[in-house]
Amino acid sequence: MTQSSSYQPAQKSGLNPIFIIGALFFIFGFVTWLNSVLIPYLKIACQLNHFQSYLVAFAFYIAYLVMAPVSTKALNVFGFKNGMAVGLVIMAIGALIFIPAAMTRTYNLFLLGLFVQGSGLAILQTASNPYITILGPAESAAKRISIMGICNKLAGAAAPAILGSIILKDTKSFEENLANLNDIAKAAQLDELASRVITPYLAIIAVLAILAFLIYRSSLPEIDTNAEDESVAASNSGKTSVLQFPHLVLGVITLFLYVGVEVIAGDTIISYGLSQGISPDTATFFTTYTLIAMVVGYILGIICIPKYIKQENALKLCAVLGIAFAMVAIFSSGYTSVLAIALLGLANALMWPAIWPLALNGLGRFTKAGSSLLVMGIAGGAVIPLLYGALADAFNSQQAYWIMVPCYLFIWFYAVKGSKIR
Repeated sequence: MTQSSSYQPAQKSGLNPIFIIGALFFIFGFVTWLNSVLIPYLKIACQLNHFQSYLVAFAFYIAYLVMAPVSTKALNVFGFKNGMAVGLVIMAIGALIFIPAAMTRTYNLFLLGLFVQGSGLAILQTASNPYITILGPAESAAKRISIMGICNKLAGAAAPAILGSIILKDTKSFEENLANLNDIAKAAQLDELASRVITPYLAIIAVLAILAFLIYRSSLPEIDTNAEDESVAASNSGKTSVLQFPHLVLGVITLFLYVGVEVIAGDTIISYGLSQGISPDTATFFTTYTLIAMVVGYILGIICIPKYIKQENALKLCAVLGIAFAMVAIFSSGYTSVLAIALLGLANALMWPAIWPLALNGLGRFTKAGSSLLVMGIAGGAVIPLLYGALADAFNSQQAYWIMVPCYLFIWFYAVKGSKIR
């Protein structure tokens, strides 16, 4: 960013803002990547097809599109710090809805809980991403976001392994036995399976509530995003709308596509592994491998950006890797194909850290509105995986991965040209 801000360092008695935001990104990752386990789990518990099961991702990510404008208003009212606390409380309410959903095995209630969780995350993302972007020099923004990404993806790597070991345990034999039961016995077994999610989500509710209180009581400073230096103020003097920044609008589209392919890589790999004949006990860890690959990518970003490679060049390289790994996944089989999907985590790692600073560059007083638009782009995680699910039902889960190729091509275009359009 080329703008100034009224940021002041936190008091010595308080936590460093980087640590506070890091804790939030950890929560983002943990809650978000539970979806990779919930998709195959709810597919069994609620007896769904592929398309229906991917409504899990749709309900969660569509909240970003619906709630992003509300998020901007919330931040204007509460500010960054209190807005984050409000977001955490809303997420806790969404997790709470899972309890009656599990007790009644009602899929629509599960989807409502996911939507409410996504709504809370929309507020958190609208606040935290521009915050960490502005909190230092523009040329190293991708490095700071990469550090946050490590917090996010380490949590994301742990989440499916932890939840999967609880709710997906012995599901292969469970499904085999289910076929031999009458309707009453089958319903009783499915109810038992649905109840497995209650205890983990009670723990999640407690953690979210505690973190909301700690954020509220913290010394996290505010940043005045309305403050602009002279050069930014001059370039923005004739602007009346955030939509007058073409590099931002293209950035929103790019983020939409990026989140879509990231969610496909993380949320479909378990189900895809099962379709390749791999056992559930092994496949449960596949999302973890995808997220470990992302952590490796983030570490490379911290080391290399901006010393050895510029943000936009990192984005170009990642887009090319995405295309390459997608093609390997499509034209190979078994563990090789699954490994290629996991390695998409490496390709995707530096996209989020690069897109945000490129899209927000020079927005000045339009930063909050620009951040809100970018958060709306996260809805790509709702739409594109759902299209993948439809293609998987129409063809098969492997050929459905073709949907990622044009997405990566557009991301490459943004890195090469779109981010430079003014």
